[in-house]
Amino acid sequence: MAEKKFPKDFVWGSATASYQIEGSPLADGTGPSIWHRFSHTPGTTHEGETGDVACDHYNRYKEDIKLMKSLGLKGYRFSISWSRIFPNGKGKINEKGVDFYNRVIDELLKENITPFVTIYHWDLPAALQDIGGWANRDIANWFGDYADYLFQRFGDRVKHWITLNEPWVMAFIGHMYGEHAPGMRDIYAAFTVAHNELRAHSKAVEAFRSQGINGKIGITLSNGSHDPASDSPQDVMAAKMAHEFSNYPLFLNPIFKGKYPEHIENFAKEFLPKGYEKDMDDIKKAIDFVGINYYSGDLVKADPSSPMGIKVIGRGLPKTEMGWEIYPEGFYKILKGVQDEYNPKEVYVTENGAAFDDKVENDAVHDQKRIDYLREHISQAHRAIEDGVKLKGYFVWSLMDNFEWAQGYSKRFGITYVDYKTQKRILKDSAKWYANVISKNAVE
Repeated sequence: MAEKKFPKDFVWGSATASYQIEGSPLADGTGPSIWHRFSHTPGTTHEGETGDVACDHYNRYKEDIKLMKSLGLKGYRFSISWSRIFPNGKGKINEKGVDFYNRVIDELLKENITPFVTIYHWDLPAALQDIGGWANRDIANWFGDYADYLFQRFGDRVKHWITLNEPWVMAFIGHMYGEHAPGMRDIYAAFTVAHNELRAHSKAVEAFRSQGINGKIGITLSNGSHDPASDSPQDVMAAKMAHEFSNYPLFLNPIFKGKYPEHIENFAKEFLPKGYEKDMDDIKKAIDFVGINYYSGDLVKADPSSPMGIKVIGRGLPKTEMGWEIYPEGFYKILKGVQDEYNPKEVYVTENGAAFDDKVENDAVHDQKRIDYLREHISQAHRAIEDGVKLKGYFVWSLMDNFEWAQGYSKRFGITYVDYKTQKRILKDSAKWYANVISKNAVE
């Protein structure tokens, strides 16, 4: 088999999120987050599971960074818990929370692993939710102040910053479908949240530029490949709507072009906050990179009975444990699409991976399906680079099994197995395979 070589400065990494791995959600003066509250509310998560212990990374971060080092990771993407720094979301600072992230950052740098920091990965301080959360227009300023403070405290060492992780999921899964915190089902709130996330993102970019940090700032967006189920004009339009609504255009169009995608704006005018047009100039601010998360793809057909005229169907391909079809070709389409449509200076794959039903046998986990998944997707990333995509790095989701939001501990995405009873870490076969990819800077 031929080897596909990657550019010599390519960043191979893995990714995690604070609430999913840290545990100790109220330790050392931390305030509760909306995910702490949501997961403690009966009926919201698989078997009532919470992030109270998770992977105990709050206490075991040194061990986990040694693990990263052993795999040869060049980068590590993690998020900061807003309520560890500001227990009430604003005002009083919790120095012990700052200390924790200082220790993590210093330990990473000691091991020559580049920190990529996500400022917000869904765990809003509960105190802010009590005054409207992301639906409150003032959140843009609260978030700007929070980001500004992180740049002051960590910007001397952290040079890669991501404002928001998957704002679409936060807005719609959290506020329209009610499956994630804060568990609302309100389409007006959902579009208001999406708009306020863009405003908050731009405040963070502004703060970053004003601090004069010698580094880069971008945003991470969720994506699935939505292709028309047939060549009919109706299906083609339905797929376009699905793409504009749930992929990168909903956020990148405002950031790069100062306006919402045309079809979505027509649909959402009624739901967006009054006078939203006045914010569009502020939202349009240059960013240094776009982060792309990709897991799966589907087919879309026109369905006049649904609110947006869209029905999603499968191709009949093999699925992961999440029930998501495995469609590597779609990964290429998303990467190529974002480059062709917006021409960002740089692109990073900030998440890509799969959940499978992993079993421990004699202290080993033979997860061939995950290796196949990763190989095929990394090959498509290589193809994207060859076709002009300015892809600078790839972060596998996830470094280790963790709290999978509403799915609790029932889904394992890690390349490292976590025994939640003992907190023992076991490198899966996929971790060893990935370490080999990193050492060769190539995929077969």
